[in-house]
Amino acid sequence: MAKKTKISHQIKKKPITFKQNALSETALMMKDSQAVILAEYRGLTVPQINDIRGKLKETGADFSVVKNTLFKRAATELSINDANLDAALNGPTAAIFATGDPVAAAKAVSDYVANTRNTPFKVKGGMVGGKFATPAQIEQLSKIPSKEVLISRMLGAFNSPIAGFVGTLNGIIGNFVYTLQAVADKKQAESA
Repeated sequence: MAKKTKISHQIKKKPITFKQNALSETALMMKDSQAVILAEYRGLTVPQINDIRGKLKETGADFSVVKNTLFKRAATELSINDANLDAALNGPTAAIFATGDPVAAAKAVSDYVANTRNTPFKVKGGMVGGKFATPAQIEQLSKIPSKEVLISRMLGAFNSPIAGFVGTLNGIIGNFVYTLQAVADKKQAESA
């Protein structure tokens, strides 16, 4: 029987540590993300993957190829157990971790799919707020206006009644001034 060497023991130990680190890193990414979009990337070329990765980076999202079992374990570690998630984790899977605006990340994915002809890149589903989201729900998420547009619409809605009120007050004051002017003109005409 061969004697265990220190090197062979370290080699066997390294993969377990590596897997534990990968699991904790994946769980941390999931926890820090507003949304996670799962997609099938089979058939994409390296330049296409780099293209989508760059577009997602601009929105504050990270594109990572993940092992399905690793992702399932990370989800279980975060107390996320969903049969739909298990079904979506089938075949080669890329996870898009939207740590910034989830709408911007969903929009970038949707735009990429819409603007790239015959792309094999397909959304399998995802997680938004710790709950599973279907591909149709991810598509709906992408159609929500951006945060800036929503804020400007809200401010416009707040400003509209105030502007209407100011316009009404200006109209009342203007009518009062015109009435006073008419009375003054009438008195001047009578005295002349």
